[in-house]
Amino acid sequence: MGSGKELLILDANECEEQPGVCRENSNCFNTDGSFYCSCKQGFRDSDKQVNYTLEGNCQDINECTEDNNTCGPAAHCTNLMGSFNCTCNFGYTNSTSVGHCTDINECFEAQMKPVDLCGEKGTCINSNGSYWCSCSEGYTNYGNSRTKCSPLNCDNFSGDGGPASLLGGLADILSMMRNSCVALSNPSAASEVKTDGDALLEKLFTAAESILSPGQLKSSEDVSGLLSTVENAIMLIGPQLKHNNTKIETTETDAEIAVQRGNTRPTGPIQLTNEVASLDTDWTTAAGSGSYPGFALAALLSYKKLEKLVNRSFEGLKGHEKDGLNPSFQISSKVVSVLVSNPNTQQLNRNVTITLRHLQDANESEQLSYVCAYWKETGAWSTEGCYQQESNATYTVCECEHLSSFAVLMALYPMKHTFGLQVVTKVGLTISLLCLVLCILTFKFCRSIKGTRTTIHLHLCICLFIADIFFLAGISQTKPVGGCRFVAAMLHYFFLAVFTWMLLEGVQLYRMVVLVFNTTMRPLYLYITGYGTPLVIVVISAIIRPGGYGTDEHCWLSLKDGLIWSFFGPVCFVIILNVIFFLVTVWKLAQKFATLNPDLTKLHKIRAFTVTAIAQMCILGLMWVFGAFLFQEENTVVAYIFTILNSLQGALVFFMHCLLSKQVREEYAYFLSCICTSQKKSYSDLTSTNPSSSQSQASRSGQHTGESQI
Repeated sequence: MGSGKELLILDANECEEQPGVCRENSNCFNTDGSFYCSCKQGFRDSDKQVNYTLEGNCQDINECTEDNNTCGPAAHCTNLMGSFNCTCNFGYTNSTSVGHCTDINECFEAQMKPVDLCGEKGTCINSNGSYWCSCSEGYTNYGNSRTKCSPLNCDNFSGDGGPASLLGGLADILSMMRNSCVALSNPSAASEVKTDGDALLEKLFTAAESILSPGQLKSSEDVSGLLSTVENAIMLIGPQLKHNNTKIETTETDAEIAVQRGNTRPTGPIQLTNEVASLDTDWTTAAGSGSYPGFALAALLSYKKLEKLVNRSFEGLKGHEKDGLNPSFQISSKVVSVLVSNPNTQQLNRNVTITLRHLQDANESEQLSYVCAYWKETGAWSTEGCYQQESNATYTVCECEHLSSFAVLMALYPMKHTFGLQVVTKVGLTISLLCLVLCILTFKFCRSIKGTRTTIHLHLCICLFIADIFFLAGISQTKPVGGCRFVAAMLHYFFLAVFTWMLLEGVQLYRMVVLVFNTTMRPLYLYITGYGTPLVIVVISAIIRPGGYGTDEHCWLSLKDGLIWSFFGPVCFVIILNVIFFLVTVWKLAQKFATLNPDLTKLHKIRAFTVTAIAQMCILGLMWVFGAFLFQEENTVVAYIFTILNSLQGALVFFMHCLLSKQVREEYAYFLSCICTSQKKSYSDLTSTNPSSSQSQASRSGQHTGESQI
């Protein structure tokens, strides 16, 4: 007071003087001599306090987790920084108060607009967040809410009068699917409880697995019945599945089913894929342009082993001729069924693309091309409405105007024999036939070599001669079918007879070495064995597989159904037996040569006989090794080798059994000398009275008699 001065103290506003003194998500409040920070709405301090001074940190409050009923039971809560958002569930709408969604009465709104929610035979019943269509008898919503009532035809699973009803195991599928169908179409059985389509689908493929096991499907009608039943079953089960995409695989099938549900038709692409096939289409094609039932379905089903059962019924395939040649067909992919919910699958608005993997990798060539085909309900393959878009060694892309069960067929065109091969065949077989004629005449009229071996050689040559005649004249004459089958049967018989007589030769050589006396065999026994045994085999084969004689390419035995083994089986048996006989014969000969006083002349002749018989068996057996590949694969090299070996048969027999025989050469020389002498009339008297000639002839007769006994 004495000085007259006063001290004025002013508060410092830290909020203004120190910007950012409070951290983000908070507001600064000044107080006398201090300040404090307050978290913004939706935030709080890490110590769960709203206000703090210097050490606090405002963090977001997750309203959705702190209060499970923040948005109510009909909405979904989404946390935001400092706030939250409530989104009403489908079938509900926002009310005036935050966090409360109310049910939309779709049935009432549909009456006001008006909109047909349940179809002509359905009654709309509102429920919380949704609605339910109550269907009249014969109509169904497949156990789904918000789905129109669509007509349901359970007669597809009756099987009355069709081949499917007679097929064991398929009747169980038909009964199971019919019961499910009747339950769906019965109003008293309908409820909002969704049927278990996944369990029903599993039962379907389990039942189908037993039918697809070997020996069940015996005809084309059986296959058509199975395919049709499975397709109808999938169309019934598909709308009942829980998920939009379902895959199921068994040892016999692999299926993928895609379903889209909603009040509006779905759009967008569809791509279904498995290991052997893929389907490319769109939902517009799957739904179709007719009445929309509230769902759309697409399915791809592949059968893992069915191609073996449908590798037939190609008679209806026309228009695939190339250079005047008609191809033969065989299945080259797995059989695949494609389904969509569009009821008009025979005339699709847009083509579907199906990619099929080949069973074996092979590029197209002059002898091979790939064809897209489908299985008709009549039980046959057809290519109508399916076209190949792209093909390589691995797969073929098909584009089809309709849906069914599909496969890629391999069209095999007969190999056009080159001019060189035709020349070799005709010239070689002509030479062989001439040699066989000489052999037949020699064995028939050359008295100096009469005996059991000569009889065997005579009939072996006769059978080989007739077989070559049929081969040369008829192996490629596939029309008419009856004539082709006759040629095939004759070739089967006479080639088997050739091997049978060759076996008799091995038996005779064995008897000549092992037996000391009575080494000859009665001709009657030879004829019964040589001609009767192949006759029995051919008759039995013709009774069991009459259609196996003659193919589309050659008049020979079919490679299908194992008929070819009625030829190769006996041939292998004969070769094995002859090998055993020849080994024993050589062993016995070695023992006889080692004795103290061997009959060298006789033993040398038997050894020569054995060597020629072994050489003959090797050439004939080797020829049919290549013959097996000739009728199985189109190979020019194999065709040349088979033709050359076939041509060598007659020449080989003539060379070994005639030209190498000293007695036969002397007979030839005597025969030629007679011809030459008869042409020289001036020397006829001198020749007929020549004593040296008489002595020479007498000497030959004595020698010949000795060999004929051998």
